[in-house]
Amino acid sequence: MAGIDPFEEINELAGTLKGIQDVLDLDSMRRQLDELGEQAAAPDLWNDPEQAQKVTSKLSHLQGELNRVEGLIRRLDDLGVLYELAQAEDDEETREEALRELSALRRDIGALEVRTLLSGEYDSREALITINSQAGGVDAADWAQMLLRMYLRWAERKGHTTEVYETSYAEEAGIKSATFTVKAPYAYGTLRGEHGTHRLVRISPFDNQGRRQTSFAGVDVVPVVEQTDHIDINEDELRVDVYRSSGPGGQGVNTTDSAVRITHMPTGIVVSCQNERSQLQNKATAMAVLQAKLLERKRQEEADKMSELRGESTTSWGTQIRNYVLHPYQIVKDLRTTVEAGNPTAVLDGDLDEFIEAEIRWARRREQGLADD
Repeated sequence: MAGIDPFEEINELAGTLKGIQDVLDLDSMRRQLDELGEQAAAPDLWNDPEQAQKVTSKLSHLQGELNRVEGLIRRLDDLGVLYELAQAEDDEETREEALRELSALRRDIGALEVRTLLSGEYDSREALITINSQAGGVDAADWAQMLLRMYLRWAERKGHTTEVYETSYAEEAGIKSATFTVKAPYAYGTLRGEHGTHRLVRISPFDNQGRRQTSFAGVDVVPVVEQTDHIDINEDELRVDVYRSSGPGGQGVNTTDSAVRITHMPTGIVVSCQNERSQLQNKATAMAVLQAKLLERKRQEEADKMSELRGESTTSWGTQIRNYVLHPYQIVKDLRTTVEAGNPTAVLDGDLDEFIEAEIRWARRREQGLADD
């Protein structure tokens, strides 16, 4: 910190925080909170449990956002007082405490600033995520299951609700695929940078000779469909199959054919749901997943068309985005942002914030034409 005037940095952080407040519009947030509070207090709220869940979830998220900003404002004000006290009394211990708080505020304000970059059409939506094992055999299936755990742990750390719709287990170990939602405002905008191929390098636990194995798994992130979206699906273009839900190793977890698989024949998109015991509920959920994937396909086609008109290149779904190396050294490196972490165990346990924040900043720079194509 030598050579840096703490008061100057506090003023810079105050300017950044003021800009964040302008973007978030705290007065508008307070009005929304009042409206949501009235809806949450309605006696017939829980007559529609799904709508009630959305209202209470949005209320909780918005209150948390407002508390977060107001807390940072108070902390920044208190920090100025703390530095003045340390300077007036020439108190080294107080000065060190102020330096630690300055470092923490720099990090926390930076994280909040990332939130203001989520201004895309669907960024405020919940996220629907599908993970598929790719090249690498049994190691790839195991890798896909590791990624599923990583994202569920990340959501758990954030206090976000998740729901796993479908898991297709591989024969020996791991999973062929899994689909789940992260039910939190801005989950899609936050996680959309995770979309792509993830590569794992390690000593294979399934190789008797202990050889190094490279495995791949794909992560697909789309926004959850809302009532305002217009996604028309012709029932004649669907093939609906029902089958018995099962767990790892073929162990039956359901005695009825309640799991549903829907194939959209024009696009070849296949979705499944088996988390409910009712076939009707599984079909309704599978249709919602299909609508989300068709919405994303439509959005991507429109984006590709605009990029083509501008003479720009687009990024395909299968682009490799991140390497996780566990042997011969340990590192996780994002190939777009160059962010690295030397503790893969922590990352695989859900410590993804540094990567996610860097992705959001990188994506915004690309959208503004400041990054290389």
